[in-house]
Amino acid sequence: MLNKIQILFIGIIIVSCMSIGCQAVRCYQCDSDSDPKGEDHCGAYKTFDLSKNIPIDCNDQDSKMPGSFCVKEVRQSPRGFIWDGRWRQVIRRCASVASTGVTGVCNWGVYENGVYWEECSCAGDSCNTSTIKSYSIGLTILTLLLVTINIST
Repeated sequence: MLNKIQILFIGIIIVSCMSIGCQAVRCYQCDSDSDPKGEDHCGAYKTFDLSKNIPIDCNDQDSKMPGSFCVKEVRQSPRGFIWDGRWRQVIRRCASVASTGVTGVCNWGVYENGVYWEECSCAGDSCNTSTIKSYSIGLTILTLLLVTINIST
């Protein structure tokens, strides 16, 4: 039979485990083509400014595309080729399928029109952050109630 200290210790462990929650992948989501004229929020020409962008949970309704990892795409046109007034485009987003089937790598190539492209994907802390998603308040209260009842008897 378990004594009161052991029951309390088990209850604390259970509540702690429930409070941790699950980790959610968060990625920066922007497109330099969507930047207002004269501004660079996505890092096409200037260093990417973390204070102007907020990582978004990839499975949240605010996400532009659901996914389980992050992608950064860079497209750069050759000299003399102007693409929508820009010669460089950066896209940061969530993704669920990598073109190679592997994350944590960079791939590159050149389109038929001469535009160079590079796509890097990652799922670790080096490119995104994690946050507490949620936990069950009801289950936590029920566990604390059961532990309290067992200790008092």
